[in-house]
Amino acid sequence: MLSRLESTQAQYGGTSKVIDNWLEERQEWLVRYCQLAGLPPFEKKNQTLPEQTEVQAFCQIMLDYLSAGHFEVYDQIVAKCEIHGGESLQLARSLTPKISASTDTAVSFNDKYADSQISDDDYERFDADLSKLGQIMEERFEFEDELIHTLHTKHAETI
Repeated sequence: MLSRLESTQAQYGGTSKVIDNWLEERQEWLVRYCQLAGLPPFEKKNQTLPEQTEVQAFCQIMLDYLSAGHFEVYDQIVAKCEIHGGESLQLARSLTPKISASTDTAVSFNDKYADSQISDDDYERFDADLSKLGQIMEERFEFEDELIHTLHTKHAETI
């Protein structure tokens, strides 16, 4: 996921402040995800749950990222596609529901873990939910990158 983000930032960084800020939030989410999941370069702490403050911070950046996507970036992309291309608009309209489906999973994770105390007995459930969230968000990032690519390649003059 991190290498894909770096590639997206290298390709499209600097074309739009809104997209740059959004990709920075994605990067922060990914770093926090790796910390919670104990993925390299971070180490997992012997099958114990992360601190509640870490989970809350992770969930907050996730909600900020999701909100920026839905209320800033997607609207901008769809608006540009409506003005400048039927094919692009079809793509945007086909990807938006797929992206929205992942929002439900992310919000559910937030509702389940952000504000509730979780015991160490819940470690396996938390780990499984975090893994599922990571897989769904990875797919979401692919769809979002496709939208960014379309906006950049077909509508660059209007960004």
